[in-house]
Amino acid sequence: MTDPNAWYFCLKHHTAEQGAGCRALDRLGPYPDRAAAEHALESTAEHTREEDAKDAAWEDGAGPERQT
Repeated sequence: MTDPNAWYFCLKHHTAEQGAGCRALDRLGPYPDRAAAEHALESTAEHTREEDAKDAAWEDGAGPERQT
């Protein structure tokens, strides 16, 4: 069930949508407000860069101990 007050970013239409809209497969979110949904691609890209940096550090041995 979709929260009618939550905001989503539609990957198909490149627009912010509130509540029910396009199918879930085509959306990112939920986001707390329209502004956050409108910046979904930027925030997702930033999050990916941060996680890629963590992965690289871990692979180089700078991360937490690996559990085997």
